[in-house]
Amino acid sequence: MDELGSRESDDAERWSRLTDKQRACLDLLVERKTSKQIARDLGIAKVTVDQRIRAARNILSASDRDETAIIYTRLKPIYDRVIYDPVDLPQPQNSVPSIDTNGSAFKAIALSEHMTSVVEPPRRPSPFKDLWRHDHATKSRLLITVTIAVSAAIIALVGLAIALVLTQLISV
Repeated sequence: MDELGSRESDDAERWSRLTDKQRACLDLLVERKTSKQIARDLGIAKVTVDQRIRAARNILSASDRDETAIIYTRLKPIYDRVIYDPVDLPQPQNSVPSIDTNGSAFKAIALSEHMTSVVEPPRRPSPFKDLWRHDHATKSRLLITVTIAVSAAIIALVGLAIALVLTQLISV
């Protein structure tokens, strides 16, 4: 039992000595890729890949590349675990009709016997939601500019017409 414990502590110590860059090379080595292919995938020199694999081989006390890949494959599921818990998504809830104090109907999701969550009815999308973007095409910019100019002209003419009518009413 003591031998197993010391082996596990040795494995943990060896795993912790491997750098992230060495692990990246070893991940591709496990896929039976050559140093040239690994270098191309990682965007580094072949000599750098060989140095990282050689250093990892020394850390893992392996005799060759194949044994290095075997030891790394054995250690990875044990020590390379996900740090965060997996996300559990809740099952879809049943919605129940409800009426608020104003008399408008909305849906409430039944979470349990004593808790409910209010769901607003879906809103219609605004026709102006993309108006304030800064990346409009030239055609869209021209259309927006013309629309604003025509709207301003109509507002000005309506204002002048109202002023004219009021002036005539006062002068009569």
